Amino acid sequence: MTIVEEKRETKETKIMLKLNPDGTGSITVDSGVPFFDHMLTSMATHGGFDLTCTAKGDLHVDCHHTIEDIGIVLGDAVKQVMAGGRGIQRFAHAVVPMDESIATVALDCGGRGYLVFTGTFGNRAIGTIPSDIFEHFFYSLCNRAGITAHIAFTGKNDHHMCEAMFKAFGIALGQALSRSKKKGVPSTKGTF
Repeated sequence: MTIVEEKRETKETKIMLKLNPDGTGSITVDSGVPFFDHMLTSMATHGGFDLTCTAKGDLHVDCHHTIEDIGIVLGDAVKQVMAGGRGIQRFAHAVVPMDESIATVALDCGGRGYLVFTGTFGNRAIGTIPSDIFEHFFYSLCNRAGITAHIAFTGKNDHHMCEAMFKAFGIALGQALSRSKKKGVPSTKGTF
């Protein structure tokens, strides 16, 4: 069992996060942004993680710094779990439908951060959150963790598309970080 804790404190945010990828469903998320809390809870639930995340951010400005920095801190935690790739599956994918929407996520937890984000929300905001922040969240997470991610979604309802995307990412991440029967690093190079 790998339990990691990460913290980040800047002039804009203060974030504390604990992640157990082999969890039992213990999830507590409080970012001050309720819809984002719902998305992180969905991701952790379907990924099979235990996740505790508390954030205090400059929400009087907007939610950008808070969501971005949670992505950074979660990325740092995932990188610790990846531990240079030794003993993890590394590759995984998931497809999640949600009513009229569908999201596909393919991951390589191989040490190189890269994001391909394909999909468009119908509105400039989902609730009080600017729609473009979700791509930036995944960029921050993937870049920091060293994950190559291809995320694609389509549909009509922004809430459904966003939630399907977070669920698919959680499922794929849970599979990619799961323990491999193979010893060593899953790479022809022998290292990431």
